[in-house]
Amino acid sequence: MLDRLFKILNSLKLTVVLLGFGIVLIFIGTLAQVDEGLYQAQTRYFKSFLIYWSPAGSSFSFPVFPGGYLLGTLLLANLLSAHISRFKLTRKKIGIFAIHSGIILLLMGQLLTDALSTESAMQIAEGQSLNYSQDFRSSELAVINATDPKEDRVVSFPESMATPGKELRHPELPFSIRVLNYWENSALFDSPTNGASLVKASKGYGTTAYFLPLKPTVSMKDRNIPSALVEVIAPEGSQGTWLLSSQTSTPQEFDYKGKTYRLAVRFTRYYKPFSLKLESFTHERYRGTDIPKNFASVIRIQRPATGEDREVKIFMNNPLRYRGETFYQAGYHPDNDKLTHKITILQVVHNPSWLTPYFSCALVALGLMVQFGQHLFGFVQKRRTA
Repeated sequence: MLDRLFKILNSLKLTVVLLGFGIVLIFIGTLAQVDEGLYQAQTRYFKSFLIYWSPAGSSFSFPVFPGGYLLGTLLLANLLSAHISRFKLTRKKIGIFAIHSGIILLLMGQLLTDALSTESAMQIAEGQSLNYSQDFRSSELAVINATDPKEDRVVSFPESMATPGKELRHPELPFSIRVLNYWENSALFDSPTNGASLVKASKGYGTTAYFLPLKPTVSMKDRNIPSALVEVIAPEGSQGTWLLSSQTSTPQEFDYKGKTYRLAVRFTRYYKPFSLKLESFTHERYRGTDIPKNFASVIRIQRPATGEDREVKIFMNNPLRYRGETFYQAGYHPDNDKLTHKITILQVVHNPSWLTPYFSCALVALGLMVQFGQHLFGFVQKRRTA
């Protein structure tokens, strides 16, 4: 049984079939970006083992096509098994060995990048310090213990756990959070405009704000504004219901047993053991146009644990690499010319395997040079002896 499986894995026919599936996957995944958006299409088609389809009006789904992770894993297994069964390492085949090793490393590196890397952003105004970045494509339900004026204790639940009817618990919380409803996209108004209506919240701004559920957006230029209707359940009973929305930066606050807690639905945050303070931001344009020529941020890195306090300059094509993360000058606030304190936008990338593509490409290049050099040397030797 194992011999038969190994024979199938190292088959050239399997390679051709997998490459064919890959071409089809790229085609349908690219088309899906029109309706589903770039990131959702990437997650569904390329960052999955199976692609599921649900019939119209049904609540169940079943797999219909292999996803990118499955195809990549099978291609890697196919390449490794072919090497084990057919390839014998000799001096003449060192170049081929290096080329194939580079390809294997490239496949494994991409898998590690998808599994381990995170992308987020920091929007910092001049004079402001931040010790966290935000992922504007995902949200979290945060419970903040704000009793200590010097330090907040934060417990957060990812939006995947915000299922209507589910109770969220954590050992640090003396109560649970019951999710009554969750909307991936929504809008708040001060009056009943555009069909908005009042929400049945007993406390907070949800008692007077008008709420309108919206269809999730797939545009790269727009962001979803998630909202949730939650109830705080303590051993003594319900403490009230609150409407939470990332449209407003004001958390909902309440007291329980002498402690102050805040509730918020916000974009996912990644806290750092250091803070970045924006000292200044400059934006240069080409003369007579609004086309950016260069924009740069002078950042002060402050890390109390080690006493580090220094300035660095981040500008286009010159990122800051610090503590395993890369900070790129990604953009700026569109209304900076009108603001007293300019705002910079830094993209933060955490990718532990960021060197893997460089190593794999170098290995492939080395293998090609060795293989070509061996053939060239043999050809020259034959010409001399002829």
